[in-house]
Amino acid sequence: MNPTKLPKLVPSAVALGLALLIWLVIPVPDKVSPEAWHLLALFIGTIAAIIGKAMPIGALSIVAIALVAITEVTRPGKPEGAIADALSGFSNPLIWLIAIAVMISVALTKTGLGARIGYYFIALLGKKTLGVAYGLVLSELVIAPVTPSNTARGGAIIHPVMRSIADVFGSSPELGTQQKIGRYLALVNYNANPITSAMFITATAPNPLIVELVAKATNSAVKISWGQWALAALLPGLAMLVLMPLVLYFLYPPEIKNTPNAKQLAQTELTKLGPMKAPEYITLGVLGLMLLMWAGVPTLLWGAAYDLNATTTAWIGLSLLLLTGVLDWEDILKAKSAWDTLVWFAALVMMATFLGKLGLVGWFAQSIQSGIALLGLGWMGATAILVLVYFYSHYFFASTTAHITAMFAAFFTAGVALGAPPLLLALVLAFASSLMMSLTHYGTGTAPIIFGSGYTTLNEWWTAGAVLSVVNLLVLAVVGGVWWKLLGYY
Repeated sequence: MNPTKLPKLVPSAVALGLALLIWLVIPVPDKVSPEAWHLLALFIGTIAAIIGKAMPIGALSIVAIALVAITEVTRPGKPEGAIADALSGFSNPLIWLIAIAVMISVALTKTGLGARIGYYFIALLGKKTLGVAYGLVLSELVIAPVTPSNTARGGAIIHPVMRSIADVFGSSPELGTQQKIGRYLALVNYNANPITSAMFITATAPNPLIVELVAKATNSAVKISWGQWALAALLPGLAMLVLMPLVLYFLYPPEIKNTPNAKQLAQTELTKLGPMKAPEYITLGVLGLMLLMWAGVPTLLWGAAYDLNATTTAWIGLSLLLLTGVLDWEDILKAKSAWDTLVWFAALVMMATFLGKLGLVGWFAQSIQSGIALLGLGWMGATAILVLVYFYSHYFFASTTAHITAMFAAFFTAGVALGAPPLLLALVLAFASSLMMSLTHYGTGTAPIIFGSGYTTLNEWWTAGAVLSVVNLLVLAVVGGVWWKLLGYY
């Protein structure tokens, strides 16, 4: 037995204590069923365990599924129905979309295409430090639609490119020279990640969860498509990507302003990679085909008969990569993050779904709505308060998925009840769900990787996050507000 693999005692005790407190001590509120309240106890306990990292999130999700089945909170007295409910998340197409897309993104690393894209943009724009920064940003943007693991994208693909450039200029934490260029590039490397994550459904794993929560909250009256999301995020997202390197350049100016060696480094690395090989061309072709299908181009060209579900498109892409030999079954089996995502998404979506079905989310939303209604604000003012509270509460979360699962549905339902246009509110909260990752060094999986490389201090990281949170929210409100008005969303 390995003690390091056992649950951590303090966070486990806190999670168990919270669950028992809600289940046994706190009275069930009026208009809430005992089953809903008991499921809330299990849900809060699970979220607390995730935040406290009592166990890996996949392992916690297995425990949560078992507890839902054992306690029969979804169907009292019906054990067969309870286990069917507990496992119902695995039949959700959106969960499979992300799991399959994560498997597909393995091809970017295996073939070297991801690194090639990064070095290409550095070679193109790398004469000045600001140009290098925009090269990193463009690299993030290009691969974001097909890398649902934002951690893999920012931490495993872009971060090594960024570190190579910093090393060329003798900028490293070990030498105490990170202020030369490394600090600035590390902050750009990270803060591009939340923005690109907000721009596509398939750019970070929790985004499809949002689509699912919105559809369930509106009885499928609002179903956000891949193209609709991307179009809505296009202008505000690009504006943020343009402004972010400039803001950081002003906030933490690098000592080195001109970087001719960066271009030389990128060209050297591209030379090492050699000409594009067949697996890279195949991967590029498959990813391009998937983007066209996700964007609905076949439907626009040839009609509704050629419309494909987004998850079907992902299965087609993975099948093509397997049939062409770019990926093999061993690659799929080794894609741990994909299987991990499948398990924990299934558990959290299942619990969130039944909290809605049992009426708990509606009750909580009504409580929020009543509190804001007392302020006498219109729907715009109410939406602003909801977004700000939702956004800055991420200081208390170490998991974006846990935050979204815990709060999104209730805040969305409350906003709709206060008069906000459902599609507009859904998109604003959805974009905020990714942008809030910029706040802390633990806000998403990418953060510990880049922060842990030592190029910035904690104070520098948090200051950058706080400043950019204001900039991004202003862009979302101003640029997004005008853009969505033109699109007819309100």
